[in-house]
Amino acid sequence: MAEAYDVAIAPHCPLGPIALAACMQFALATPNFAIQEMSLGIHYNVEAGDYDINNYVKDKSVWKVTDGYVEGLPGVGLGIEVDEDEVRQVAKTAPPWALKGFIGPDGSIREW
Repeated sequence: MAEAYDVAIAPHCPLGPIALAACMQFALATPNFAIQEMSLGIHYNVEAGDYDINNYVKDKSVWKVTDGYVEGLPGVGLGIEVDEDEVRQVAKTAPPWALKGFIGPDGSIREW
């Protein structure tokens, strides 16, 4: 519908490399794509320690930003290969990520 009304889209993805790769594939296939937001260097998931989205992929260069741009992901599928060994290692000590801000002071469910 955004394209039908000439509205640009800007996918937001602070969640991790798989979600970001999916957003990027969507963006590359969408004519009204404007900008891809990502969390590289912002460290949303600090509970896992000093990790970022490039820690969980085997080829860390896929997220290389040059002059504000990231190249289209060249691999098959979503274009990344997840480093499963690193994911397993981090999962041993990192607590589950708790959703934050969905419950209001009165106990009602609200948007984040």
